[in-house]
Amino acid sequence: MRNFSVLGVAACSVVLLSGCATSGGMSKADKRFAQGEYEPAIALYKADVAKGKGAANANFRIGEALRLSNRLDQAEPYYQAAMAGGLRNADLGYRYAESLKATGKFEEAATQFNTYAQGGGNTTLTARAATQAQSASASKALAGTAATYDVAPLDVLNSPESDFSATRLPSSGELVFASGRDGKTFQGNGGKYLSLYAQKFDDPTAMAGGTTRKLDAQFNQGNVHQASATYTPDGNTMVFARSNDGSKKGFRSVDLWISYFRNGAWTAPVLANINDRSADDFAPAFAPDGKTLYFSSARNGGVGGNDLYKATLDANGRFSPAENLGPTVNTVGNENFPGVAPDGTLYFSSDGHPGYGKLDIFKVQREQVTNVGPGINSAGDDFAPYFASPTMGVFASNREGGKGSDDFYSFKKKPRFIVTFYVDGTVLERDNTANTTTPVEGETVTITSPTGQRTDVTTGPGGKFSSRLDSAQTYGLLTDRAGDFTARGTVSTVGRYPDLASLTQPQTEIRIPVTLTLNKIKVNVAIEVKDIFYDYDKFNIRPDAAMRLDTLVQTLQDNPKINIELSSHTDQRGKDAYNLKLSQQRAEAAVAYIVSKGISSSRITAKGYGETRPIVKNPKNEADYQRNRRTEFKVTRIDK
Repeated sequence: MRNFSVLGVAACSVVLLSGCATSGGMSKADKRFAQGEYEPAIALYKADVAKGKGAANANFRIGEALRLSNRLDQAEPYYQAAMAGGLRNADLGYRYAESLKATGKFEEAATQFNTYAQGGGNTTLTARAATQAQSASASKALAGTAATYDVAPLDVLNSPESDFSATRLPSSGELVFASGRDGKTFQGNGGKYLSLYAQKFDDPTAMAGGTTRKLDAQFNQGNVHQASATYTPDGNTMVFARSNDGSKKGFRSVDLWISYFRNGAWTAPVLANINDRSADDFAPAFAPDGKTLYFSSARNGGVGGNDLYKATLDANGRFSPAENLGPTVNTVGNENFPGVAPDGTLYFSSDGHPGYGKLDIFKVQREQVTNVGPGINSAGDDFAPYFASPTMGVFASNREGGKGSDDFYSFKKKPRFIVTFYVDGTVLERDNTANTTTPVEGETVTITSPTGQRTDVTTGPGGKFSSRLDSAQTYGLLTDRAGDFTARGTVSTVGRYPDLASLTQPQTEIRIPVTLTLNKIKVNVAIEVKDIFYDYDKFNIRPDAAMRLDTLVQTLQDNPKINIELSSHTDQRGKDAYNLKLSQQRAEAAVAYIVSKGISSSRITAKGYGETRPIVKNPKNEADYQRNRRTEFKVTRIDK
């Protein structure tokens, strides 16, 4: 983006140099700088640095020349050298902070902006510094964002020079773009003058192959820049940006030009009626309605540097007064190169909103500005998006690895895969006496989310139920039925999201099977509580035993009408009386723990049976003894 953004800044160069001439007049370097010929000016300033001739000031001028020719990321060491050399310049601290941000050094940039905000010498820049500090800090927070677009170089269009600002010519389907591929050298930055070209693709959908032609001479004058063509959808109106040759004003500026397709030919371009005589107006883009024109301008009264504006084209081919898009879109930085998607969504480039480096591409939806994320955006300048369809298009970037200074890249929205989770459950009723299970139809199952939100579903034929679940969540399941113990379970979607590479369809359903079993309540039938262990010759409740007893607490809470006996049993080793006493102590300790959890003591009785009720009457090994050492409960009464 080096060429077209520098065309109007030579006037700023004159301001920057005012009062700096020596008694002998302006130096050759200063004269080149004042004329906007930054590339030769840089070489002359570097020679001054090498000679030790005003090195601090020369380094600052090099930094400024790089900034004004949109190479701010290269300016950092020169601003730093100027500061180290003790140069007193009102703008230096702010410009140094800008260069740090442009190179991705967001923390250092934020610190430098904040320092400048406390006592910078330029009141205008001081007012902007705090906002820039916030933007730099916010930029760091973007790290780790996932890319939502696939991006690839569009080398069929790219040249060793600058190539950017694509749009479609409706009448032919050609892609019209700006390029410096055969222009003369522009002294502003050493690049080439820009012209407008058109590419007729062999495969328009894939944007592959084809031939390139230069637009007619009326759209491509020599020794000036032309870029950023845009057309109304009917193909009858064209607006583009052109610089003047500097012969009248003493510096180059950029204006919007308009041409109409009449009687089978394009009219000679004329200045559009929305230009500001004192500022650059560039990067026009028509909206799909064919009436709204967005463009960028550095005119007075804006929010920051370059701001975005819009105007409406009437039936006579004239525009309404330009309207600034306001502080939601525009910042103290620069907003430019708008592009409008087929659905009317506005996209644009900015170095003022939080981004990944220099210019990033953003979109505006519901009055909110959002960075489109990595892939499209990089540490370089990313700008001028054009949508060939709702999900694909091209943009320009000067990122590392390109063919020229600015290159085209195609983008395509990554497929949006929707993964939906469901629990597919079955409710059964078990009769332990008969050792059978029967599906339960018409039973209510309550599904509870981690936030406590409850959803009730009813079982259908075969005891089946189903419900949608959110990803990365664990849910509780509960069902109860008169005459049965309440059944609980869990279902989790945590860790179940599939690898994106395995997804081949737009929508994928993941169904998780679960079975809830209701056990019939039978009075005086013992039920073992598994894994209740005690230390040797002890009856205190260990932490692992407490976890198991908690399940019995839950059972009593879920079934408030049952009364139980909790019994403890030992194996046959040891004296009978001792085992009886120890088992009673263990049973009482377990009951005390359960009561401590809020269960009424009137509902539970402790009973130690010692070795009097073995499951294995003639134990042969340790496993047999373990089976006899157990804790059980049985329902003794069901209240009405």
